[in-house]
Amino acid sequence: MASLRDIQTRINSTKKTSQITKAMQMVSAAKLNRAELNAKSFVPYMEKIQEVVASIALGSNDVNHPMLVSRPVKKTGYLVITSDRGLAGPYNSHILREVSAKIDERHKSTDEYAIIAIGRVGRDYFVKKGADVVLEITGISDQPSFADIMQITKSTVGMFSDGTFDELYIYYSHFVSALTQQVTEKKLLPLTDLGNSTKLMSYEYEPSAEAILEVLLPQYAESLIYGALLDGKASEHASRMTAMKSATDNASELIDTLTLSYNRARQAAITQEITEIVGGAAALE
Repeated sequence: MASLRDIQTRINSTKKTSQITKAMQMVSAAKLNRAELNAKSFVPYMEKIQEVVASIALGSNDVNHPMLVSRPVKKTGYLVITSDRGLAGPYNSHILREVSAKIDERHKSTDEYAIIAIGRVGRDYFVKKGADVVLEITGISDQPSFADIMQITKSTVGMFSDGTFDELYIYYSHFVSALTQQVTEKKLLPLTDLGNSTKLMSYEYEPSAEAILEVLLPQYAESLIYGALLDGKASEHASRMTAMKSATDNASELIDTLTLSYNRARQAAITQEITEIVGGAAALE
């Protein structure tokens, strides 16, 4: 049995750990409120720009833009959004497991795909795996602005346009609620799912549909990446908050168990001392 001093040391260290995890839980909860607001506030813009793009692209028979046309796939790009830090429960592992499974299913060689990594965890994972990481960005703030990722979004769209890869998938964790997040795969390029837009309105535009789409389509693709990042950040904070709450609860249970063991050991020591005193007194008689 451990000594009283050892048990008391473990109790003190567990209490300190519990204080840390409790503080991290509260910080993540505060960040989650703002991240969830950012993600939901971006949805109306996403819906409107998709409506406009779909109305122009599908409403004009003579429109032909490279970002709307599927082509033979020689190389596939995967944009993977993870976090820069750990202690976020299964947030990163679920995303990386899903991406790895799809890559193994679709490709036989690392030459057939390229990785665009947002987040240090994903970057390190694919570098260690030997994948071709063509673009990366780390150190994004917990409340990112579009300026933080503008360069990588422009570069990503540019790499599709210049033929570096022929299709692009984006993987991120979709925020459903504080307790539920879903790993989501979305085909980002080419933009072949505009027909799913439920509302198609008629717009007057000049000088031409091609000229407008030439500017609007890259912005739409970039906004999809930014929207996924906002969604992923909300999921990250929710997952970290849940993980830290579980850690705090486990620490509390461990403290209770250790306290019970300490009390039992202390009672046993007291009982032994009384027995020795009684025995000594009896011997003197």
